[in-house]
Amino acid sequence: MASVILEMKDIVKEFPGVRALNHVNLKVETGEIHALVGENGAGKSTLMNVLSGVYPYGSYDGKIYFNGEECKFTKIKDSEEKGIVIIHQELALVPYMTIGENMYIGNERGSKYKIDWKKTYKEAAEHLKVVGLNESPRTLIKDIGVGKQQMVEIAKALAKNVKLLILDEPTASLNEAHSKLLLDLLLELKKKGITSIIISHKLNEISYVADKITVIRDGTTIETLDNRKEEIPEDRIISGMVGRSLTNRYPEKPKVKVGDIKLEVKNWNVYHPVYEGRKVVDNVSFHVRKGEVVGIAGLMGAGRTELAMSIFGRSYGTKISGQLLIDGKEVKLMNTKDAIKHKLAYITEDRKGQGLILSDSIKINTTLAKMDKVSHRGIIDKNKEIKIAKDYIQKLRTKCYSCEQPVGNLSGGNQQKVLLSKWMFADPDLLILDEPTRGIDVGAKYEIYCIINQLVEEGKSILMISSEMPELLGMCDRIYIMNEGRMVGEVSREEATQEKIMGYILKSSKGV
Repeated sequence: MASVILEMKDIVKEFPGVRALNHVNLKVETGEIHALVGENGAGKSTLMNVLSGVYPYGSYDGKIYFNGEECKFTKIKDSEEKGIVIIHQELALVPYMTIGENMYIGNERGSKYKIDWKKTYKEAAEHLKVVGLNESPRTLIKDIGVGKQQMVEIAKALAKNVKLLILDEPTASLNEAHSKLLLDLLLELKKKGITSIIISHKLNEISYVADKITVIRDGTTIETLDNRKEEIPEDRIISGMVGRSLTNRYPEKPKVKVGDIKLEVKNWNVYHPVYEGRKVVDNVSFHVRKGEVVGIAGLMGAGRTELAMSIFGRSYGTKISGQLLIDGKEVKLMNTKDAIKHKLAYITEDRKGQGLILSDSIKINTTLAKMDKVSHRGIIDKNKEIKIAKDYIQKLRTKCYSCEQPVGNLSGGNQQKVLLSKWMFADPDLLILDEPTRGIDVGAKYEIYCIINQLVEEGKSILMISSEMPELLGMCDRIYIMNEGRMVGEVSREEATQEKIMGYILKSSKGV
């Protein structure tokens, strides 16, 4: 019988107005990969923050045992000294420091008064080799991609003599190829005796790596499934997560008459804002009709986000050229204010960094993009603001205890709903959705898809960027394929397949 490395008993954690964890139990065996799944707001990240000392002993009820010893962590340093290391969804790396420097922040090599840089970079190189990252430890973090940054975080954990590695949505920002590399690395670390807990909404990845799967719903442990005896079907996991079977991942497409061209982009070019000679969008042309959901597929780095942001009031890039037509008339959108004035909205992929003010309330975030609708002569009508926020909370079924709740206290899926509320309140005719369901669970995804369909029925136009191919296939009327800054193909809903889309990408990459 395998030994138990971690046991969490009857964990209760409360925030103002809500019980986030209600007598949760978790048992993890040494050397296994244990998945933690549940809807957004189920309590997964909260439980791991309790374990790692982010929420200190005394701020919760219950007991934590690690290697048979009761632990009362008051800070992250306490858990790390025991060999528990957590990697959060938002990576904790400093862009303008080297890989080696990042790996040993707070864990410096050398004496109390002097860092031994030779030892630092030598050990960093050894750990990078273990995770399969062929980069110099003297490379700046800003000069490597997100996939490699995830590997640096794992190498950083190895430098702390990790025994239990916790990964919170580790592949949320990665494409399929980088995700596979990371998951394979976890399997390799398992062979070396390192135990892992992985939180993920990508159930195919859970099935691939997890030995056991613990399901949490509404702050309570529902069940633990053994994936070693036989692979647990995704539908079985989903029913545990949402409390019901979810037969269709995507709602039925509404019968909407597609109208005239709403947005047309012709010969669009954009250059990198820092590396001025690098063209990131190369002579791109496309269009979106009224009542249509149009997708843009492509690998990470294809230029999709850069294209979207440059269209939305030139919020990205330099030396932008080409034509932008709305309802057949050419427009010049020189800033985001111009874009909003012309009834465009951009729902960013980075909701925490660029989309929302986390320290502010749901109420303030909801009305932020169109303050003139809740103010008169510069004075905000607080009652009107509250009414609007409450209306959107009800309409989008946002889980919160009040419209005054800080957005930073919400789960990822509910933050995404607030971000959608913000731009729906601005009453746009065309919404650009950049990774609209990144890092949120299947139940919340379905609700977002229903909102998209509802917007289309109201006559809105949707431009959707997504790295999840099934999402594009399930939601879009047409899909453009982008690669290396260029539009390399277009497929209708009827003819679209994952193989066909990847075929366009691979063919264009070879320069054929």
